[in-house]
Amino acid sequence: MIDIHHLREFPQIYKDACTKKRIKFEIDSFLKLDEERRAALTRTETVRSQMNTLNKEVPKLSGKEKENLLGELKELSTEQKELTSKLKDLEESWQRDQLLIPAPPLDIVPDGKDDTENVEIRRVGEIPKFDFPLLDHIELGEKLGLIDVERGVKIAGARNYFLTGDGARLHHAVLQFAIQFISKRGYQLMEPPHIVQYNAMMGTGYFPGGEEMAYKLDSRDEGRFLIGTSEVPVAAYHIDELLQQKELPKRYSGYSACYRREAGTYGKDTRGLYRVHQFYKVEQVVICEADAKVSAQFHKELLQNSEELLQAFELPYRVVDVCSGDMGQGQIYKNDIETWMPSRNAYSETHSCSTLHSFQARRLNLRYKDADGKNQYCHTLNNTLVASPRVLIPILELNQQKDGTVRIPRALIPFMGGQEVIVPVGKK
Repeated sequence: MIDIHHLREFPQIYKDACTKKRIKFEIDSFLKLDEERRAALTRTETVRSQMNTLNKEVPKLSGKEKENLLGELKELSTEQKELTSKLKDLEESWQRDQLLIPAPPLDIVPDGKDDTENVEIRRVGEIPKFDFPLLDHIELGEKLGLIDVERGVKIAGARNYFLTGDGARLHHAVLQFAIQFISKRGYQLMEPPHIVQYNAMMGTGYFPGGEEMAYKLDSRDEGRFLIGTSEVPVAAYHIDELLQQKELPKRYSGYSACYRREAGTYGKDTRGLYRVHQFYKVEQVVICEADAKVSAQFHKELLQNSEELLQAFELPYRVVDVCSGDMGQGQIYKNDIETWMPSRNAYSETHSCSTLHSFQARRLNLRYKDADGKNQYCHTLNNTLVASPRVLIPILELNQQKDGTVRIPRALIPFMGGQEVIVPVGKK
């Protein structure tokens, strides 16, 4: 949610934000609604004050004067009822529409329409060259007994899978490494609820607008949703709280299963593990003071954590500045990390690092008392540390050997019980 006072003072900034982010929203229409709401509030307070004053006068009067005063009170009462009804409608529209206004991106964000116009800022690691025909991760998974998509689809429908044998073990090794990696860096591990209420989805900016991507529980649990990322419950952990500045920053790592309907992606990335309905993540979340320089420093920290994890896995990747048209409503600056995947013949997204300043905190009513005793909205940031099974795509494909085996990255060997190689089924 944006700062309504800032919007009133600088509407053009938000008009430009709508244009840059390719979000259809009429700022002038909202400002007109805002003006009507404020006028109705003022008039309601005026009528209430007049009624209170007149009610005090009634016992002092008699005869015609009293009769006239009672008539005036009746008219004011009728107006008050009409104003209350009108104000209720205006308030609902105002609250709803305010949630749709995008946060203005920073000046350093490149302008662009979609992910095709993101700007590469660096590449790390060499793409290996192979002197034999490569198998994709599904072919490797079937050959080595790691992945069973066919039965996953039979049991649960499209975009579902089984990880089996060493595939499941490798998946857990990745997650265990990530948890240990980030815990050593002072991030408090959290295993949050997988089911949240609407206020958590709204507070973190996923609702309204992202309902089609979320799994909603039925009428027996109305208003509850499966999370698509642990960012939602972890960022909402301090909802409606007033923290002290000395408590900040809060560094959290949320570990959870994640569920996404992938609505609107039919026919896209249907083969393999890239775009599935259920996956696991270790997510980084930072809550800090309302200082742009502090936020920028934490953005670098979150990004560095993820890059160093990929380096530990010996995976080549690139970092891009996400353009305005590919950013979410609340993000003011965003980097994606894209890891090289041979089967896609491309760098493909594995991480998203987002700075949101006070956008989420305003929606969550998450504040802190600063050194001067004033209440301030916190800043929030988040970044994927690792998402699996997506990260298994490059791990398997880039480590396949000519003899049909897959080499396990050195960092993961201790988490695989010392196992260094995955061999075909029947050759173990």
